[in-house]
Formats: sequence, structure tokens, C-alpha cells
Amino acid sequence: MPFLAPSAVVAALRTAGCVFAEDEAELILSTARDQDEVAAMVARRVAGLPLEHVVGWAEFHGLRITVDTGVFVPRRRTEFLVRQAVAHAPKAAVVVDLCCGSGAVGAALAVSLGRPELHAADIDPAAVRCARRNLAELGGRVHEGDLFEALPEGLLGRVDVLAANVPYVPTGEVGLLPPEARDHEPLVALDGGADGLDVLRRVAAGAARWLAPGGCLLVETSELQASAAVDAFTRGGLTARLAVSEEMEAHVVLGVRPCTP
Repeated sequence: MPFLAPSAVVAALRTAGCVFAEDEAELILSTARDQDEVAAMVARRVAGLPLEHVVGWAEFHGLRITVDTGVFVPRRRTEFLVRQAVAHAPKAAVVVDLCCGSGAVGAALAVSLGRPELHAADIDPAAVRCARRNLAELGGRVHEGDLFEALPEGLLGRVDVLAANVPYVPTGEVGLLPPEARDHEPLVALDGGADGLDVLRRVAAGAARWLAPGGCLLVETSELQASAAVDAFTRGGLTARLAVSEEMEAHVVLGVRPCTP
């Protein structure tokens, strides 16, 4: 295998259309164990795979999260959801990461909150396997199934923080996503139905019975969907508000279960 100089790696990535070719080359070169692996990683990236799938990990909230091929890649803007959860419930004892994907949100919450009782769930078996790897050292239990159906009944009425990074891309707009997402991430993690809010509505409708009094549900959404998302939370019996980070282009709806009926 001929030696691939850093400049050659950068050139290959730039030719393939990678905007941050220098940064990506540095990550590949620092991750690969030998020249064969460098060549394989470059080839996969040039073929269009997300960089996180190529190197096998993503940085999220200061953590290195394993991201297996075919698993949803955690977005940096979702760190805003984590910050909102920690700010609202700094003493949370029970945390659930619903639609967990790689388990990035659950891992970040576990570290930030001092390792509470942690549960995560996803309908995608590949995501469940990946999340188990990421959450094992944090004592997290990962369940496979459709939303709340996956959770043990012993969590009913006990959850202090319920983070649900639900899919919220409208079905008709999935084809407009970057190829990295639409071709290499699971559709179930992207497609939120006709208006993008199908899964969010299901979560909002069922969350109150799982939350402890004063417990909170947090869901990321888009600016255009935010008002309808807040309404869904309210219909689910939660006191809802919208948090926005212009810097991160993030919109998070936070709903609290009232302490009294």
C-alpha cells in the first residue's frame, strides 16, 4: 500500500466535495491505525458516508460517542437540549433517553447529572446495540421497542428527565436532506410523518404518566414546527415552553408535569 501523505488525503476529500477537508483529513489520519485503514476510510468518505460512520465516533457534549454504520449521527445542536435538561433538573435521579440512537443524549445527561438511574430506548436494533456500548460504563439500561412500549413499567411516574430526540423531518422533505443523512442514516430516525410531528405528538400524549411530579419532557423541533409542538405538549397535560439558541440554530420544547393534578 503506497503511503498516503496528509496532502493527498486532503486533496481526495476536497475533490469529493468535503468542505472541511483539512479537518476531516486530520481526524481520519489520527484515527486510522495504519495506511490500509487510512485508504479504506478515505474511500468510504469519498463514497459519501458520514465522517462519523467513517471514523466510528462523534464528539458530543465533550464526549466521544461510538457511532456504528447505519446509526443516526448525533447533531451538535442537540447539545442545547442536554443543557436545557441539566439547567431545569440538576438533581434528576431518573433519566430516560427515548429515540436514543447512539445513546449520545443519555450519555451526556448521565455525565452531567452525576450518573442517575439511566434508561434508553429505540426501535432500531442497530441503534440499541450501539447505545448499549456507549452507556454500559455509565450503568445505562437500553431497551428495544416502540417509544414507551420499550420501557419497564417500574418507571411509571418516576422519570425526572425524559429526553426524546424524535424524528421531525416532514416525509416530503426527507429527499431534500444531504445525501449523508438520507442515504446512510435510518429513515425511522429522520421521517416524522406528513408535518414532521407524528412521533412528537405520540411522545407528548404519553409522557405525563411516566414523568414524576415536576419531571420534564424535552424534544427538539424546528422553528416552523415549534408552535404546534408546544400545543401538543399542552394537550398532553404538560406546562410547556420553548427554548431557542440562535447560535446553535436549536429549538427545544420543554414540558413539565404539574406537581398537583
